[in-house]
Amino acid sequence: MAKSGSSGRWLQEHERDPYVLRARREGYRSRASYKLLELDARDKVLRSGAVVLDLGAAPGGWSQVAAGRVGATGRVIATDILPMDSLPGVDFVQGDFTEQDTLDRILGILGNTRVDLVISDMAPNMSGMKAVDQPRAMHLVELAMEVASQVLKPGGMFLTKVFQGEDFQRLLTELRQSYGSVASRKPEASRARSRELYWVAKGFRGG
Repeated sequence: MAKSGSSGRWLQEHERDPYVLRARREGYRSRASYKLLELDARDKVLRSGAVVLDLGAAPGGWSQVAAGRVGATGRVIATDILPMDSLPGVDFVQGDFTEQDTLDRILGILGNTRVDLVISDMAPNMSGMKAVDQPRAMHLVELAMEVASQVLKPGGMFLTKVFQGEDFQRLLTELRQSYGSVASRKPEASRARSRELYWVAKGFRGG
Protein backbone atom coordinates (compact mmCIF):
# COMPACT_ATOMS: atom_id res chain seq x y z
CA MET A 1 0.00 0.00 0.00
CA ALA A 2 1.38 3.42 -0.92
CA LYS A 3 2.09 5.85 1.89
CA SER A 4 -0.21 8.85 2.14
CA GLY A 5 1.24 12.28 1.45
CA SER A 6 1.02 13.26 5.13
CA SER A 7 2.75 10.10 6.37
CA GLY A 8 5.45 10.51 3.76
CA ARG A 9 6.08 14.10 4.86
CA TRP A 10 6.17 13.04 8.50
CA LEU A 11 8.73 10.35 7.71
CA GLN A 12 10.93 12.81 5.82
CA GLU A 13 10.73 15.31 8.68
CA HIS A 14 11.44 12.56 11.21
CA GLU A 15 14.55 11.42 9.35
CA ARG A 16 15.89 15.01 9.32
CA ASP A 17 14.98 15.72 12.95
CA PRO A 18 18.17 16.77 14.81
CA TYR A 19 17.11 14.94 17.97
CA VAL A 20 16.44 11.73 16.02
CA LEU A 21 19.89 11.98 14.45
CA ARG A 22 21.47 12.77 17.80
CA ALA A 23 19.74 9.82 19.48
CA ARG A 24 21.17 7.48 16.85
CA ARG A 25 24.65 8.88 17.34
CA GLU A 26 24.53 8.77 21.12
CA GLY A 27 22.77 5.42 21.48
CA TYR A 28 19.43 6.53 22.90
CA ARG A 29 16.31 4.60 21.96
CA SER A 30 14.23 7.64 21.04
CA ARG A 31 14.35 11.40 20.65
CA ALA A 32 12.15 11.57 23.77
CA SER A 33 15.25 10.82 25.85
CA TYR A 34 16.32 14.42 25.37
CA LYS A 35 13.08 15.72 26.85
CA LEU A 36 13.80 13.91 30.10
CA LEU A 37 17.44 14.98 30.04
CA GLU A 38 16.33 18.61 29.70
CA LEU A 39 13.69 18.33 32.41
CA ASP A 40 16.16 16.70 34.77
CA ALA A 41 18.79 19.36 34.09
CA ARG A 42 16.29 22.04 35.08
CA ASP A 43 14.27 20.37 37.83
CA LYS A 44 16.65 17.74 39.25
CA VAL A 45 14.09 14.93 39.31
CA LEU A 46 16.59 12.06 38.97
CA ARG A 47 19.21 11.29 41.57
CA SER A 48 21.58 8.48 42.40
CA GLY A 49 19.92 5.68 44.35
CA ALA A 50 16.35 6.71 43.53
CA VAL A 51 13.50 4.30 42.81
CA VAL A 52 11.67 5.27 39.60
CA LEU A 53 8.47 3.95 38.00
CA ASP A 54 8.17 4.65 34.25
CA LEU A 55 4.60 4.35 32.94
CA GLY A 56 4.08 3.73 29.23
CA ALA A 57 7.81 3.18 28.86
CA ALA A 58 8.26 1.57 25.41
CA PRO A 59 10.52 1.83 23.49
CA GLY A 60 12.53 2.74 26.59
CA GLY A 61 14.02 6.18 25.98
CA TRP A 62 13.03 7.55 29.38
CA SER A 63 13.88 4.32 31.23
CA GLN A 64 17.31 4.39 29.60
CA VAL A 65 17.98 7.91 30.89
CA ALA A 66 16.56 7.13 34.32
CA ALA A 67 18.63 3.98 34.76
CA GLY A 68 21.78 5.88 33.88
CA ARG A 69 21.02 8.61 36.41
CA VAL A 70 19.93 6.47 39.38
CA GLY A 71 22.93 4.17 38.95
CA ALA A 72 23.59 0.77 40.46
CA THR A 73 22.14 1.75 43.84
CA GLY A 74 18.82 2.84 42.32
CA ARG A 75 16.00 0.98 40.60
CA VAL A 76 13.85 1.59 37.54
CA ILE A 77 10.62 -0.32 37.02
CA ALA A 78 9.11 0.20 33.57
CA THR A 79 5.73 -0.88 32.25
CA ASP A 80 3.90 -0.74 28.94
CA ILE A 81 1.23 -2.63 27.03
CA LEU A 82 3.76 -2.98 24.21
CA PRO A 83 6.88 -5.16 24.47
CA MET A 84 10.19 -3.46 25.24
CA ASP A 85 13.71 -4.75 24.69
CA SER A 86 15.59 -5.26 27.95
CA LEU A 87 17.72 -2.50 29.42
CA PRO A 88 20.45 -2.82 32.06
CA GLY A 89 19.12 -1.77 35.44
CA VAL A 90 15.47 -1.81 34.37
CA ASP A 91 12.77 -4.27 35.48
CA PHE A 92 10.10 -4.39 32.79
CA VAL A 93 6.47 -5.43 33.32
CA GLN A 94 4.44 -5.83 30.13
CA GLY A 95 0.74 -5.15 30.59
CA ASP A 96 -1.87 -2.50 31.21
CA PHE A 97 -0.96 -0.79 34.48
CA THR A 98 -4.63 0.15 35.00
CA GLU A 99 -5.46 -3.55 35.37
CA GLN A 100 -4.99 -5.06 38.80
CA ASP A 101 -2.86 -8.00 37.61
CA THR A 102 -0.27 -5.69 36.07
CA LEU A 103 -0.30 -3.34 39.04
CA ASP A 104 0.15 -6.32 41.38
CA ARG A 105 3.23 -7.41 39.43
CA ILE A 106 4.68 -3.91 39.73
CA LEU A 107 3.94 -3.85 43.45
CA GLY A 108 5.50 -7.32 43.76
CA ILE A 109 8.77 -6.01 42.34
CA LEU A 110 8.68 -3.02 44.67
CA GLY A 111 7.88 -5.07 47.76
CA ASN A 112 7.75 -2.68 50.71
CA THR A 113 9.74 -0.02 48.86
CA ARG A 114 8.04 3.26 48.06
CA VAL A 115 8.84 5.11 44.86
CA ASP A 116 10.80 8.39 44.70
CA LEU A 117 9.63 9.39 41.22
CA VAL A 118 6.88 8.38 38.79
CA ILE A 119 7.42 9.42 35.17
CA SER A 120 5.01 9.20 32.24
CA ASP A 121 5.57 10.21 28.62
CA MET A 122 2.37 8.48 27.52
CA ALA A 123 0.15 9.64 24.69
CA PRO A 124 -2.74 7.87 22.96
CA ASN A 125 -2.67 6.87 19.32
CA MET A 126 -3.67 10.16 17.75
CA SER A 127 -6.63 10.24 15.35
CA GLY A 128 -6.08 13.86 14.33
CA MET A 129 -9.45 14.82 15.81
CA LYS A 130 -8.92 17.06 18.83
CA ALA A 131 -12.35 16.27 20.28
CA VAL A 132 -11.29 12.60 20.47
CA ASP A 133 -7.56 12.88 21.16
CA GLN A 134 -7.66 15.43 23.99
CA PRO A 135 -9.96 13.45 26.33
CA ARG A 136 -7.96 10.27 25.66
CA ALA A 137 -4.67 12.01 26.41
CA MET A 138 -5.87 13.59 29.63
CA HIS A 139 -7.47 10.34 30.75
CA LEU A 140 -4.00 8.78 30.60
CA VAL A 141 -2.69 11.64 32.75
CA GLU A 142 -5.45 11.01 35.28
CA LEU A 143 -4.64 7.29 35.39
CA ALA A 144 -0.95 8.05 35.90
CA MET A 145 -1.83 10.43 38.73
CA GLU A 146 -3.83 7.67 40.42
CA VAL A 147 -0.96 5.18 40.23
CA ALA A 148 1.50 7.78 41.50
CA SER A 149 -0.70 8.38 44.53
CA GLN A 150 -0.52 4.66 45.34
CA VAL A 151 3.22 4.11 45.05
CA LEU A 152 5.01 7.39 45.86
CA LYS A 153 6.69 8.02 49.19
CA PRO A 154 5.85 11.24 51.03
CA GLY A 155 7.84 14.02 49.39
CA GLY A 156 8.11 12.05 46.14
CA MET A 157 7.85 13.49 42.63
CA PHE A 158 5.64 13.00 39.60
CA LEU A 159 6.53 13.97 36.02
CA THR A 160 3.97 13.59 33.25
CA LYS A 161 3.22 14.66 29.71
CA VAL A 162 0.01 16.67 29.30
CA PHE A 163 -1.79 18.35 26.42
CA GLN A 164 -3.25 21.85 26.56
CA GLY A 165 -7.00 21.83 26.19
CA GLU A 166 -10.01 20.27 27.88
CA ASP A 167 -9.43 19.04 31.46
CA PHE A 168 -5.99 20.69 31.62
CA GLN A 169 -6.94 23.16 34.35
CA ARG A 170 -9.04 20.66 36.32
CA LEU A 171 -6.21 18.13 36.56
CA LEU A 172 -3.66 20.83 37.31
CA THR A 173 -5.80 21.97 40.23
CA GLU A 174 -6.06 18.38 41.51
CA LEU A 175 -2.31 17.92 41.20
CA ARG A 176 -1.61 21.08 43.18
CA GLN A 177 -3.75 19.72 46.00
CA SER A 178 -1.56 16.61 46.24
CA TYR A 179 1.91 18.12 45.78
CA GLY A 180 3.83 21.00 47.29
CA SER A 181 4.67 22.52 43.91
CA VAL A 182 3.77 21.96 40.26
CA ALA A 183 5.67 23.52 37.35
CA SER A 184 4.77 23.44 33.64
CA ARG A 185 7.65 22.89 31.22
CA LYS A 186 8.13 22.84 27.44
CA PRO A 187 11.50 21.21 26.66
CA GLU A 188 13.36 22.35 23.57
CA ALA A 189 13.26 18.73 22.36
CA SER A 190 9.46 18.94 22.25
CA ARG A 191 8.33 19.83 18.74
CA ALA A 192 7.20 23.45 18.58
CA ARG A 193 3.86 22.65 16.92
CA SER A 194 2.97 20.06 19.56
CA ARG A 195 0.48 21.02 22.27
CA GLU A 196 2.36 18.85 24.75
CA LEU A 197 3.71 20.20 28.00
CA TYR A 198 5.18 18.48 31.03
CA TRP A 199 4.10 18.88 34.63
CA VAL A 200 6.82 18.50 37.24
CA ALA A 201 5.16 17.90 40.62
CA LYS A 202 7.30 17.83 43.76
CA GLY A 203 6.60 17.20 47.41
CA PHE A 204 3.91 14.51 47.35
CA ARG A 205 1.62 15.08 50.35
CA GLY A 206 0.10 11.60 50.51
CA GLY A 207 1.45 8.35 51.80
